[in-house]
Amino acid sequence: MVTGLLMLFPMNKLFKSISLVVCLAFLPSVAGAWGFYCHRLINKHAIFLLPPEMVGFYKKHMDYIVQHAVDPDKRSHAVDGEAEKHYIDIDYYGDKPFEVMPRQWKKACEKYTEDTLKEYGILPWNIEWMMYRLTDAFKEGDVDKIINASANFGHYIGDCNVPLHTTQYYDGRKPYQKGVHALWETRIPELLAENFDFFIGRAGYISKPLDKAWDLVEFSHSEMDSVLNIFDSLLLNYDQSSIFVMEERGSVVSKQYSLVFCKLMEKEMQRMVYRKLVSSIYYVASFWYTAWVNAGQPDLDKMMDKEISKEQQKENDELEYLWKNGKPKGRPNPEDEE
Repeated sequence: MVTGLLMLFPMNKLFKSISLVVCLAFLPSVAGAWGFYCHRLINKHAIFLLPPEMVGFYKKHMDYIVQHAVDPDKRSHAVDGEAEKHYIDIDYYGDKPFEVMPRQWKKACEKYTEDTLKEYGILPWNIEWMMYRLTDAFKEGDVDKIINASANFGHYIGDCNVPLHTTQYYDGRKPYQKGVHALWETRIPELLAENFDFFIGRAGYISKPLDKAWDLVEFSHSEMDSVLNIFDSLLLNYDQSSIFVMEERGSVVSKQYSLVFCKLMEKEMQRMVYRKLVSSIYYVASFWYTAWVNAGQPDLDKMMDKEISKEQQKENDELEYLWKNGKPKGRPNPEDEE
């Protein structure tokens, strides 16, 4: 058995992969798709792409919309039925999943059953539902609902742009690839995003939100293999001293991917993390804008004197408590805590 394995796997790469499994097992994890840092960054930059009729209102509530960009990740650990809204394991449905999967929810349920869809993720359909939710909030002129839906909507749109949120292999196909999820969505942007150029332009109207959600997922999935293959190649061809550093965070010293390795990974991926952040920012702003237009372009200036209600604050406090003290729900997330 061992001899056969050695014949199939070069000796130096075998030992490298075994040692990498051990090292990666001790890498700390970080909360949420894109990581808390990136979801907040995306929502913040999206605000500045909005038209004059919207930007004043969103700037007033910027702190809330930015801070609560991570609420969906907190709920995914505390609320049943939340986790599946963040991903779709589209490769479960075969070699050509986008050809066989109906884009409409009802037709997809008829073909695969609602239980199956929820088991393997419902991300693109959740985008459509969030569009309805934000549009209705604008129509009602309800500040609580508008800023909450905006903060949450931005999170899910960001998830659509993450290749590893479109696959069953969300943290690698092989044992030694464990850690790629946190590297791609958290470590690389945390180290490099300060030097990214987010001068993007203005939000645009999306005529078919559900189709756009599916298009984003499909494009993200098309880059999934590149992420895993490049990660694989770099892991097996570079020394651990180049890949990892010991880093102090608070009172804890832990093994982290090095700045050199993160730069190399991003370069080999042709700046994929940067491109996906830009896409996320643009489409968050554009989906917000589309919901406002579809609601009849209500005058947001008339809502400027309204503040967040005590009821909403109480709901936020309850979520925070559940996130910190509740038992994690849903499938295991490769990032557990910030």
